[in-house]
Amino acid sequence: MSKTRPHSMTHIARRMFELLEPICLVTFFADECNDELAALGHRTYWDGYFASRAAPLGRVPAQVVHAAFYNFADGEVARHIPSAWETIPPEASLAARERGSAASLRRILGDELADSPGLVRAADLTTKAATNAPMVGRVMYAGMRSLPVPGDPVARLWHSATMLREHRGDGHIAALVGAGIGGTEAHVLSALDMGIHPPESFGRVHHLPKERLAAVMDGLRERGLVDIEGRFTDAGRETKRRVEALTDELATPPYEALSEAELTELIAALEPITAAVVAAGSQ
Repeated sequence: MSKTRPHSMTHIARRMFELLEPICLVTFFADECNDELAALGHRTYWDGYFASRAAPLGRVPAQVVHAAFYNFADGEVARHIPSAWETIPPEASLAARERGSAASLRRILGDELADSPGLVRAADLTTKAATNAPMVGRVMYAGMRSLPVPGDPVARLWHSATMLREHRGDGHIAALVGAGIGGTEAHVLSALDMGIHPPESFGRVHHLPKERLAAVMDGLRERGLVDIEGRFTDAGRETKRRVEALTDELATPPYEALSEAELTELIAALEPITAAVVAAGSQ
């Protein structure tokens, strides 16, 4: 794939994010994955979440998981890692996540679509993209790349979509770090971008101590990114735009492994799959 068309490739990266993200979200929203993790003995949703998503990193301490995940508040990871691995091996949680995610995706799609040639082709091309990007500087992506790719097409599609999600996530963190935006601050800016006001009511942060949220908002005001009412300033909106644009740019390498024809074919193959998952709310 030619690397002389950055605008075209960033558009592709954004379109692929739109198509693949709903497929990845079955892991978090559908019942099967949570049921599989609960059956292992994980006491809460978040025990299973941290134990399974961080598992590709190995038995690392909470500080490493916190750094790699980036957007959780101080102390949240430590409530689950490493305790969630003490009686349940990371490998078991990882396998449960894959089983549950593939099962939910198959249920949502139905046998006709799940067993279709289009899904097989989508899985093959997604895997080609997902296994052909540099790993340097991509901690979560490198962890996923170290795992075997499933043979079943539905599981392979989910696995490769998740590899690409982690690749994009690593790049997004790099963009946030470069812009000096912390994890909780990133949630506030995302809430404002989605039209949520006050941003402190956003589901990813509303549970945090009020003092912590007030300090984050004060910091954003001091930097001129939000105004006295907690809404975007022009500078804040432009900062958010730059972060998203750089995230798209940093997400392009996997898709450079595909030809123009393969990219067109992949998008066409994914569209009915994603439409079905979106219609089900990834649940």
